[in-house]
Amino acid sequence: MEKLSYEVLIEATPQKVWQVLWGPDSYSQWTYYFSPNSSIHSDWQVNGKTLFLDADRNGMLSTIERLEEFKVVIFKHLGMVWKGVEDLDSEEVKKWHGALEKYFLEQLNGKTRLWVEVDILKEYREMMENGFKKGFEIVKQLAEA
Repeated sequence: MEKLSYEVLIEATPQKVWQVLWGPDSYSQWTYYFSPNSSIHSDWQVNGKTLFLDADRNGMLSTIERLEEFKVVIFKHLGMVWKGVEDLDSEEVKKWHGALEKYFLEQLNGKTRLWVEVDILKEYREMMENGFKKGFEIVKQLAEA
């Protein structure tokens, strides 16, 4: 697997940036470039359950490995959901099971530095590049509004 990272400096508090990242309405706006009408469904508990779903309710099954509200959230990807069925052990899932997606927010002189580190398979590099670069611009616009 490959590790990619992206960052943006936002003129807003970490609390505001956090709300934009994980709020139900704003989440679907900034993740549009990964998948239109995507959503996140989480119990927001370490070792709990988080689903990243597309408009057809297919997507990824993950857990939260670390959570410090307004500072850090690390998702560990465990499997896929397809037509409501969870897949934790197919050959496709085994290729990236355990991949991490880490979000960090750091307050700097009244601004917030947001960065992400993500483990990916090479074939998803272009999607990640496009999604995070364009998506983080949306996060910035929404948080600074």
